[in-house]
Amino acid sequence: MDDKLPKTPGPIGIFDSGYGGLTILKGIRDLLPQYDYIYLGDNARAPYGSRSFDVVYQFTRQAVLKLFSMGCHLVILGCNTASAKALRTIQQNDLPEIDPTRRVLGVIRPTAEIIGELTQTRHVGILATEGTVKSESYNMEIQKLWPDVEVTGVACPLWVPIIENNEAEGDGADYFVRKRINHILWRDPNIDTLILGCTHYPILMPKIKQYVPDGIRIIAQGEYVASSLKDYLLRHKDMDARCTKQGKVQYFTTENTAKFKDNARIFLPEGIDVEHLDLE
Repeated sequence: MDDKLPKTPGPIGIFDSGYGGLTILKGIRDLLPQYDYIYLGDNARAPYGSRSFDVVYQFTRQAVLKLFSMGCHLVILGCNTASAKALRTIQQNDLPEIDPTRRVLGVIRPTAEIIGELTQTRHVGILATEGTVKSESYNMEIQKLWPDVEVTGVACPLWVPIIENNEAEGDGADYFVRKRINHILWRDPNIDTLILGCTHYPILMPKIKQYVPDGIRIIAQGEYVASSLKDYLLRHKDMDARCTKQGKVQYFTTENTAKFKDNARIFLPEGIDVEHLDLE
């Protein structure tokens, strides 16, 4: 156990490789505005989607340790790739050594828990980054909980660049959104529920709704992660007591702060202050 880590109550940490985790933070703050939060974006090394399991694990572990050192007892990986490639190893191998009282949670499990109650046909689609699709983390989590549900994943490698280049409302986005949706529905025409398995993708929701046929439910993760976190804190009073509650948010990036502030406007309604930090 690391005796240097702060023991006093602190904020809830939200980590993402880039900006998409801001949609998770927004969903959590909408439901749990009383808590304090630290958002950390590893924007200098984003995107994580095409990186190896080992690299994603090393980067995510560095971020978790940084958030622990900043006073967080609970960290949410607001990143599907980090949740898919790093969460299990951190939970099973690192936390017992670092501090068995601290917790790291991901964004895949909360979505998997609810999905069986939402699909009628028992056919579910995942639109995500290449790394998340190849990891098959959604398939494994969903089928552990709902063995009768068939899961089809399709990677959407150009969706994140479209969003981060502020082209989500442009005509050029239509082609790439329509192409991926048509592809996944061609792979499985019985899909009645589509999970947006990347935290960026809700920014494309108007386009996605335009090309998804009526009767197919589209799942953005923010609300489910938020309700899952609320339930977790209600069930774990000891952790809730270690989370400060003054309604404050701090933002940190490994990239240029001016660039982060500018791009954050795509994801958040309000202007923010952000500080730079290094993870290496």
